[in-house]
Amino acid sequence: MKEYLQITQKNALFNNIDDQDILHLLNCLSARVEVFEKNSYIIMEDGKVSDIGIVLDGRAHVIRDDFWGNRSILAELKQGEMFGEAFAFAGQETAPVSVISVEKCKILFLSVQNMLSTCLAPCSRHIALINNLIKILAQKNVLLTQKIQFVTQKKTRDKLLAYLSSQEKLAHSNTFTIPFNRQELADYLSVDRSAMSNELSKMRDEGILDFNKNLFTLK
Repeated sequence: MKEYLQITQKNALFNNIDDQDILHLLNCLSARVEVFEKNSYIIMEDGKVSDIGIVLDGRAHVIRDDFWGNRSILAELKQGEMFGEAFAFAGQETAPVSVISVEKCKILFLSVQNMLSTCLAPCSRHIALINNLIKILAQKNVLLTQKIQFVTQKKTRDKLLAYLSSQEKLAHSNTFTIPFNRQELADYLSVDRSAMSNELSKMRDEGILDFNKNLFTLK
């Protein structure tokens, strides 16, 4: 697992844990690596979730499809980011969402059961790991609350402006790159792609913003 050490260090789960302790924890958590081709299901809705996943390479989306095949993107997962922890620790027998690879992905899986079963002797690294996990769950709850603020806006324009404003604050610049293409952004905001594209064009004509693919400037 040494070859993945630099990537796992990026994940908040291992904050304030030194390299040797990370390697020890990976062994303790029965870490394993799996590769998924583009557009493959990493977790399938209604499937069992017993492990936490960390993206070692590639990009994935947390999605949900309705009865008619309409897709909503709930979150994007990039290198070093984690998924599945909320479902695994909630003790849910099945996942209410899917995780699908947007491009070829390499995923590190960690055993939840081993994470909850602390070492027989007091282990500071395991305690630090659990403390980090609690912080991650809290932060993701904040992000979910933020997304609710986007999608509950009544108009497509208001949804776009709420989302783009949040990205501007995150980048600390009025010019920034978003992580979605047009279809992905429409799925994330739960709007029609054509209506969204028309609204973006109108706002550009009105001098509110400018854009080139996924690079935006708020004026």
